[in-house]
Amino acid sequence: MTRIQSNKQWSGGIAAHPPQKIPSTKPAGKVLASIFWDQDGILLIDFLQKGQTMNAEYYSSLLVQLKDILKEKRHWKATKAVFFLHDNAPAHRAHVTQKKLVYLGFQYLDHPPNSPDLASSEYHLFPRLKKQLKVRHFSSDAEVIAVAETWFD
Repeated sequence: MTRIQSNKQWSGGIAAHPPQKIPSTKPAGKVLASIFWDQDGILLIDFLQKGQTMNAEYYSSLLVQLKDILKEKRHWKATKAVFFLHDNAPAHRAHVTQKKLVYLGFQYLDHPPNSPDLASSEYHLFPRLKKQLKVRHFSSDAEVIAVAETWFD
């Protein structure tokens, strides 16, 4: 058999027909989810819209939403000290975010940089979700979000 360099297809012999092209859809991209939870369950899930950037202002607006949800769903906790443990992402460490945490009455627990201690969600929540999403192919971000929300429910 000889190989034609121009289109990289085999010619001659038994397999003289060009390979079939299977139509494909563009797969879904990455979706960033911010998940806030306590020992009683998930309080808030926010999926970052396409084209939006996770920055201190956006993250601070999520903290305000969280405070409102605490008042609604966990009203007994809204008046008590709420301790925050999140990683060292720039949006979490920004001065704007730190001021918002204080304003809302949340207390921040320091997470040392490069700490081997991971949040319990890294052991319990996310590995199971990743396993669920790994075996599927999604055609849109909306489909990924719908499956993730259903799984979290």
